[in-house]
Amino acid sequence: MKKVKQTEKDELRAEYKRSDFTGPLVRGKYVKRMSESSNIIVLKPEVSEVFPNEEAVNAALLSLIKLAQKTARPTRRSSGRAKKLHAT
Repeated sequence: MKKVKQTEKDELRAEYKRSDFTGPLVRGKYVKRMSESSNIIVLKPEVSEVFPNEEAVNAALLSLIKLAQKTARPTRRSSGRAKKLHAT
């Protein structure tokens, strides 16, 4: 089996011609649709240096969510009655 030589990335293959394409060639034609349907998140370089892979990021975020759910409880408002009882 022969190996196929790789062409340069910005170059069309020899068998394709611009006249083969029916409409105008538009750069980024599907960018909006892809950004709406994907869930890719770009991290700052400082953050990506700390986490080696996606599992580490997910584990850290899930533990932060659990901690926030445990500590963030609705507080009861004081009616002031306890203060009045202790004052007398």
